[in-house]
Amino acid sequence: MKEIYSTTVALRWGDMDQIGHVNNTVYFRCFEQARVEWIALFPESADNNPAYVVIVHTECSFLKELKAPGVVEIKVLAGEVGRSSLVQKYEMRRTDAPEVLVATGSAKMVWVSPETGRSTPIPDRFKGTLGTQE
Repeated sequence: MKEIYSTTVALRWGDMDQIGHVNNTVYFRCFEQARVEWIALFPESADNNPAYVVIVHTECSFLKELKAPGVVEIKVLAGEVGRSSLVQKYEMRRTDAPEVLVATGSAKMVWVSPETGRSTPIPDRFKGTLGTQE
């Protein structure tokens, strides 16, 4: 799989639950942050296709406990690419222990036309980074 983006996210005290570890929902928010930053790299004006993205499936495997404070790196990898969909894979690691994989995850994104509400081909502005430029 091809790495298409990487970012860091600071963990905060408020991210922890009553047990004292980072709550499971925070992992999904970290993946979301990386996904949103990646999408923002490709302005809509690049190809006149105003399609938006919906998430149709997401998952996470929690491999190691996380505690705040700390900083995690999220690597985004291009998974399966379809006509109108992309599966992004995620790897989460603490920046102070990058050899330790903390969590893995994925999200299946589908591009949707605002005019029809139906799936539409992945806009050209994304294809180059995915290795599918025609």
